[in-house]
Amino acid sequence: MLIEDIFPGYRDGGRLEYMRDFAASFGIQGMASPERLPNTRRILAMAEYARETGKLDTFRILAMNARWENGSDLEDKKVLETLAAASGLDQQKALAASGSPDYLSRIDAIRAEAGRLGIDGIPTFIIGKQMVVGCQSYEILADAVIKAGGLRRS
Repeated sequence: MLIEDIFPGYRDGGRLEYMRDFAASFGIQGMASPERLPNTRRILAMAEYARETGKLDTFRILAMNARWENGSDLEDKKVLETLAAASGLDQQKALAASGSPDYLSRIDAIRAEAGRLGIDGIPTFIIGKQMVVGCQSYEILADAVIKAGGLRRS
């Protein structure tokens, strides 16, 4: 889907600049901003395969960098193959997992559960009885923890 269709004014309304500044505060310089949001169902299925092989952390980092720093299309077969190889996964098995009914049904079940819980954004943090949606600053997350009865770190 085109980003502008989901978030009207994304490029011209300051949202893109805000996101780039926010990303820079976490050390991500020059965040890419492709024209569209990918359908992540296949790459999430591949991530489930990576989880099973003990390579999820590596795969996740490379996939996030591919999307947010390089602007790669996470729906593209060549991108998926490259990510699989770079993560140390068997490329053929990883690509098969990305289209496997077993792995895709896992993703569908996770999304259905999230929907039942009222989660409609990524990331969503459930802190006590409060949901904090979206990538948020430390201050916002810390405030939610305090409201839920947690203590602020010194």
